[in-house]
Amino acid sequence: MHTPPEGFHPAPVGGRFAIHNGPLFARWTTDQRLVLGFRVEERHTNPGNQCHGGMLGLFADIFISTAAQYQTDIPRQFLPTISLDLDFLAGAPLGSWIEGRADVLKVTRNLIFSQGLITADGEPVVRASGVFKRGPLLPESASDTFLTLPGMHRK
Repeated sequence: MHTPPEGFHPAPVGGRFAIHNGPLFARWTTDQRLVLGFRVEERHTNPGNQCHGGMLGLFADIFISTAAQYQTDIPRQFLPTISLDLDFLAGAPLGSWIEGRADVLKVTRNLIFSQGLITADGEPVVRASGVFKRGPLLPESASDTFLTLPGMHRK
């Protein structure tokens, strides 16, 4: 059920909580952007058989902060969430493919400001924006090895 579209690879990002609620997948685009995605499974749905807003919120928090790690020249560091705003535009039905793309708006010495759009089968479902604190450097992990995607230029 959770098979990704062609070009996506398993993405062990976001820590144990995200891995437990995934699986998440990633690909690197020709315009040097990270795209994260997942397939809506039964365990992700609400009583209306749509992806639960909590799952979409978790996904938004992960993809807009993770994009900052790989679309900017900051080191790989812990980015705790200061604020996360979500606008739910439409539902994401069971079985749909969810993708998130982010833009990093500003990086300061202490903060990162990002925004992104979540789509379900190509249709917008959530607009997200977040502010993240630049925390301590993270130790090398499996996600460092994973995030050498086809077309990606390693920092």
